[in-house]
Amino acid sequence: MIADPTSELTRALDLELTHPGPAKVLGPGRCKRFALLFDNGICKAVEVSESADDPTGDSDPSNSLAPNMIKHASK
Repeated sequence: MIADPTSELTRALDLELTHPGPAKVLGPGRCKRFALLFDNGICKAVEVSESADDPTGDSDPSNSLAPNMIKHASK
């Protein structure tokens, strides 16, 4: 895990949570629920937990959870 207090990385990865509902509650500059898999400095997988009716991925975060990322790692 890393900290991104200024949202610089979040914006560079285009993973800023811009949906008006959560942004109004959480404030601007928040990142989406995501996971990245790196192997020797190369990004092998990007998974984002979101849908049109669940922009924060709270209802189904499975895309960005460890079991899904382990599947990518075993490829």
